[in-house]
Amino acid sequence: MIYQCYLKLKIMVVDLKANELVTKAGDVEFFAPESQVKGKLILTNQRIYFKTKDDTLKDYNMEILPADIRELLYFKTKMFFQNGLNLVKRDGLQLRFVVKNRDSWSQMINRMC
Repeated sequence: MIYQCYLKLKIMVVDLKANELVTKAGDVEFFAPESQVKGKLILTNQRIYFKTKDDTLKDYNMEILPADIRELLYFKTKMFFQNGLNLVKRDGLQLRFVVKNRDSWSQMINRMC
């Protein structure tokens, strides 16, 4: 008996500008006001993107320019996991993400700003 397995791959497309290069990307969760939204955080040499994995939640897709970032803060999830990265924008909006290797993300974002 032969079993065939088909993987349904979803290609994530980000329109890059001239001379823009992806420097880091990873799976994250974004703390939206109503729920947690799974997606991909993409860091380029010019900006940060968040793209949701679920097309029905595409309203949460965002682009963050370095000039819009006021500060980066760490936070803990579930009281002891040190994997939260809070990106505070100049307008006061806080974008909270659960990431792996938050120190690496923070260092790369700080270098970009």
